[in-house]
Amino acid sequence: MLQNKSLPIRQKLTALFLEFLKSEQSSGIILILCTVAALLLANSAVGKSFLDIWHFKIGFDLPGINLKFDLEHWINDGLMAVFFLLIGLEIERELYVGELSDIRNAALPIFAALGGMLIPALIYLFINWRSETQSGFGIPMATDIAFALGILALAGNRIPITLKIFLTALAIIDDLGAIVVIALFYSQDLSWVFLAMAAGIFFILLVIKRQKVRQLPVYLLLGLVMWYFILQSGIHAAIAGVLLAFAIPFDQGDASSLSYKLQHFLHKPVAFLIMPIFALANTGIVLKGISLGEVITPNTVGIFMGLLAGKPIGIVSFSILAIKLKIAQLPNGVSLKHLIGAGFLGGIGFTMAIFVTFLAFGDAAIIQNSKLAILLGSLLAGTLGYMILRIQKGGD
Repeated sequence: MLQNKSLPIRQKLTALFLEFLKSEQSSGIILILCTVAALLLANSAVGKSFLDIWHFKIGFDLPGINLKFDLEHWINDGLMAVFFLLIGLEIERELYVGELSDIRNAALPIFAALGGMLIPALIYLFINWRSETQSGFGIPMATDIAFALGILALAGNRIPITLKIFLTALAIIDDLGAIVVIALFYSQDLSWVFLAMAAGIFFILLVIKRQKVRQLPVYLLLGLVMWYFILQSGIHAAIAGVLLAFAIPFDQGDASSLSYKLQHFLHKPVAFLIMPIFALANTGIVLKGISLGEVITPNTVGIFMGLLAGKPIGIVSFSILAIKLKIAQLPNGVSLKHLIGAGFLGGIGFTMAIFVTFLAFGDAAIIQNSKLAILLGSLLAGTLGYMILRIQKGGD
């Protein structure tokens, strides 16, 4: 079995990681407030006006260039690309100098994330096999890092820092898995011309990175062009954010690197502007007139059970498997109850789950019911995770 290092964990954390952790925790609490606000507004006297805002078209439409979309489209295809850019930068940092740079530290969250993606998808497919909603299998696969860390922060300061690191690494691997699933299974009507043009821009980015170009605006401008080409190619444009992240020079990952500077700059806008806007635009669900018969479908049951049961079962069982195989061991200060609590927090899908919903379905009613199942499943999973961790804390 692997041995834990005796050095204090806090000494091994970079300032950037602590900032990331802090911003994600705060963002999770703000996301909860924005979700509640969106639900209240959508079901109030101004509900129609509130929902119509997100369908207001802005932009321009020129010969050969169509950039006139409604606000919801700009948020989900534009602002979310910035969100994915930050996620990509964090994945890059974790791979180079973070928890995932050492296979001994990475083994447990890797196994946990694999279980947390595989089991929910299998549960969903079992319920929806060969139905019109089969394509929604990716919805319960990803963990919302902001919400999960936000709930973890509410559990109190006595929660081991090692558990926070584990959950963060798990969610980051989860996000990476979701990106791969989106690229492989949610791309439609591919335009090979635009895809080739996007690949060409990415190749140029890699070349100038290798030539040690250190002017960030150059990367951002080329990234914007790549985003447009990917948008037109049929692959979701948010993938451009991840590609751009890995094209930006990381160097030593210190405060002088472009990757560090951009990640540092993006933390606050993403946590306190982009994610709250996404929540407001996508969680305004009209509850009036909804019947149980309309809501309880194989799709919604698959999502609900995938998040509430599949996530904790997958995370905990695959973690135990890794420990039994002596590939990994529980971090210092983390008990099995902590792991179970974290497993339920992994069932908070929200941002990525809603994001995949729009990619999986085109029917407005299915999308709305899916979002309701995501909210209910995430709420119950988060509540159970919080209660388990609070009970564990009280017993310490």
